[in-house]
Amino acid sequence: MTTQQPGTPRKSAAPSKPAASGKSAAPSEPAASGKPAGPSKPAPGKASAPGKASAPVLGTRALNRATLERQMLLRRSSRTVPQAVTHLLGLQAQNVKPPYYALAARLDGFAPEHLSRLMADRAVARMVTLRSTLHTHTADDCLTLRPLVQPARQRELSIFRKGLVGVDLDRLAAIARELVEAAPRTMPQLREALLAEWPDADPQALGIAARCTLPLVQVTPRGLWGHSGQVALTTAERWLGRPAEPAPPMDDVVLRYLAAFGPASVKDMQTWAGLTRLREVFERLRPGLATFRDENGTELFDLPDAPRPDAAVPAPPRFLPEFDNLLLSHADRTRVVPPEHWGRSWQGSMIHPALLVDGFLAGLWKLTGDALVIEPFGTLTGGARAEVAEEGERMLAVMHPGTSYDIRFGTVRTG
Repeated sequence: MTTQQPGTPRKSAAPSKPAASGKSAAPSEPAASGKPAGPSKPAPGKASAPGKASAPVLGTRALNRATLERQMLLRRSSRTVPQAVTHLLGLQAQNVKPPYYALAARLDGFAPEHLSRLMADRAVARMVTLRSTLHTHTADDCLTLRPLVQPARQRELSIFRKGLVGVDLDRLAAIARELVEAAPRTMPQLREALLAEWPDADPQALGIAARCTLPLVQVTPRGLWGHSGQVALTTAERWLGRPAEPAPPMDDVVLRYLAAFGPASVKDMQTWAGLTRLREVFERLRPGLATFRDENGTELFDLPDAPRPDAAVPAPPRFLPEFDNLLLSHADRTRVVPPEHWGRSWQGSMIHPALLVDGFLAGLWKLTGDALVIEPFGTLTGGARAEVAEEGERMLAVMHPGTSYDIRFGTVRTG
């Protein structure tokens, strides 16, 4: 592979300011070495007693390092693919390839066929869950997390009520279930069949109603590495060969979220799950949790024995796919997204593949026909540039073995 300099990347829109809920202090400006100088060092692992006003403060870099460690991005993990997907509570899967790239950034020894084989064997599946978005989950989580987020599906369904006047939703769910369990259906096929029952209803609303009332999964070959296929749907029970299970206690899900995304606030978890009114769950768990504050005084909860590395621990570069949950699972994203880069990794509803340098969002990347094009937001020093190129070579070797790609650094994105 060769490292080249050319290329004029697409111009990014000017970043917007973070929302008022995301006011954590920004990471320090990069020093000459290309790595931010850390703020005053917190005391990781020393939590306050419940209700104590003087909870220890975790600075932005300390939160960054703790989250990266939980996300297997501070160092690659030896976990198996099922263990990793379980630990992360699923992988964002709006497109087919992101879950594969997400695991390549996190697991030692990963190869795309490891996840693809699990999907072919129905040990994992793609379905709409968290935040009304597609995720790849283990079979167990497909059958339990989907019922957990049903309240969010009901809120989504209420948006389309005008197009469902006169539609009996229980009957719609029964008809849709019979259709997709007889044979997987595309959404146009399902809408057409439902429209025959309710010709005056809005076709889109009928399809949304089926998706919101039933636990639908996308069947293979959709989702397999190196294969193509249109989206066809059946129920999780039918595809996975066993009945749905009761939703797990919310207490258990909070603990799993903190293990993968903590330390975190109540609003952080509500953002991740697309749910509301979780404060009482955290309060119920408070006696067994560690508590901290961020630099703006927001209370953070964590598992007492969870890893909280020192803020000065090095963080290697990582290439993350579009829609990676690292960037979407907190109300306050400044632990990963510096305020000066807010809004630069997405356009409208499209989120671009992200480059992390020293643990923070530092640019975008894309694969063209013959090159990995890296578009940093600022000038990379020689050392940082070499580390990014090395990580790019590793990513390409894992995801596209035997294929020749150049590595090109595009013109620095200035806003």
